[in-house]
Amino acid sequence: MIQGIGASPGIAIGKSFVLPNWEWELPEQKIDVADLAREFERLYEGIRTSKSEIEQMKDELREVVGTEESYIFDAHLAILEDPVFMNEIQGIIQRQYKAAEVAVKEAIDHFVTMFDLLDDEYMKERALDIKDVGNRLLKHLLGAPEITLPMDTQPFILVAKELSPSQLAHLNPSHVLGIATMAGSMTSHSSIMARALGIPLVVGLESKLEEPIQTGDMLIIDGGTGIIHLEPNEELAERYTELQRRQQEASHRLKGIASVRPVTPDGKEMELSANISSLKELDIALGSGTYGVGLFRTEFLYMDRHRLPKEEEQYDVYRSVAEKLSGRPLIIRTLDIGGDKQLDYFELPEEENPFLGYRAIRICLDKTDLFKTQLRAILRASAYGDVKIMYPLISSVEEVQSANALLEEAKRELVAEGIPHRSDIEVGIMIELPAAVMIADLLADEVDFFSIGTNDLVQFTLAVDRMNDQISHLYEPYHPAVLRMLKTTVEAAKRGGIHVGVCGELAGDIRALPIWLALDVDELSMSANSILPIKERLLCMKQQNSRRLFDDLMVCRTSEAVKQLLHDFNQLAEREATAGQHST
Repeated sequence: MIQGIGASPGIAIGKSFVLPNWEWELPEQKIDVADLAREFERLYEGIRTSKSEIEQMKDELREVVGTEESYIFDAHLAILEDPVFMNEIQGIIQRQYKAAEVAVKEAIDHFVTMFDLLDDEYMKERALDIKDVGNRLLKHLLGAPEITLPMDTQPFILVAKELSPSQLAHLNPSHVLGIATMAGSMTSHSSIMARALGIPLVVGLESKLEEPIQTGDMLIIDGGTGIIHLEPNEELAERYTELQRRQQEASHRLKGIASVRPVTPDGKEMELSANISSLKELDIALGSGTYGVGLFRTEFLYMDRHRLPKEEEQYDVYRSVAEKLSGRPLIIRTLDIGGDKQLDYFELPEEENPFLGYRAIRICLDKTDLFKTQLRAILRASAYGDVKIMYPLISSVEEVQSANALLEEAKRELVAEGIPHRSDIEVGIMIELPAAVMIADLLADEVDFFSIGTNDLVQFTLAVDRMNDQISHLYEPYHPAVLRMLKTTVEAAKRGGIHVGVCGELAGDIRALPIWLALDVDELSMSANSILPIKERLLCMKQQNSRRLFDDLMVCRTSEAVKQLLHDFNQLAEREATAGQHST
């Protein structure tokens, strides 16, 4: 068994095809001064051809995985237009008299090495983009053929050192059972695309293999757990085949409850909404019977491009989502960058503690033009649906009041310009800081709803960076302190008469469902794929039983004790649900 990182769920069983690494034979001799103009022309022609190919891929991919995922290739186009990258190549040609392909290879190596040395996952992923674009340019300069995949119709599991979005765009999903890569992360462009295409993917195998995987090896990959089995025995293959069959059966069964109201046997109805970053994810959510969108992450509009999105661009996207929801609620979170989310063209200061620094609402209240552009776009889109605004990382009443003052300015501007919008648009905040929890009663007087962002709330409550391998085991969502934070927040919302939901990872964690029922939260917002499993469990779990359980949870002294009680409770609920399915 090999333990990697599960990046796109699902099980794949089949023979491997190992994608060869790029290998280039470059000219060693220097060019003559008289040939400089010719080398520059070769470079510019290669850039033009590469741009044309990328634009074509973007158009083709849009039909398969949706508009937003196809914007991944805007980042590749931006690299070919980036003056720093291009100046590096041109400087090597002009000062060192090297051929265009040699200059491109040296520039790629320079920037990739520089980015790989940074302790920043986002920048490491940008290094892969530079390699992808650079290799495309090298291919044209050298006249090298594309690396081709097997032409027969036998599906295979693709194995690669790393898989670029360009390579993934050329895959036929019906021929690729799954993918395993040595490098990569859950947040890479390739992982995003694999999830959109529904292809199981395991990444991060670099140091886990005792011997390399060869083409033709039999593999089992589990994109949910990140486990890979190389040359499995018959018993193991049969076990995973059965697991694969059960997953397919469960998926089919769950589709049958997509239109069923999410109500417990004793009458508690809960809104089950989706967290989305794109229209493609919205399509999946609508197929799962989502109540609405409880968290629309707007960062994708700002990332992987070379300039800030204009008001019209944002408005078009927000309006499209609102119209597609046909009156269902749409909560749009305002720009949440900083920390682990950087913009190439928006220079953020280097900070000792970026997660505690210049990010989210703090940037928006500082860069008011940027913030107001987004607020105007959201307000304009509100004329086409039940749109709401949500501010992230709020720590004080003053921040809410300042943000709302800018919102009122934006409304007055739109009125003066005669542009339709909802003047009574609802405004909420994310509760993700202990400070916000402790003044939740005060904040409830300022807003229309709370949404608990459990990811950051856990991190800040426990002072644990979950991306830090040395202490990630201390990141414990079921810590007794976290339970008390949740209870305090929900009770303050209820006393203030405002709507309260949850939009962090715990919302889609089926183990936590009794907690949300006991606290009587109004909404759970999660990844689209989690909606139906949560609904299935909700339909057979009584709120009154959950409340009795929560009383016991609140006297637990350790995280392990909390998890054990939840485990026992959920095991019983699962048995009752299974018995109910069999009886029907």
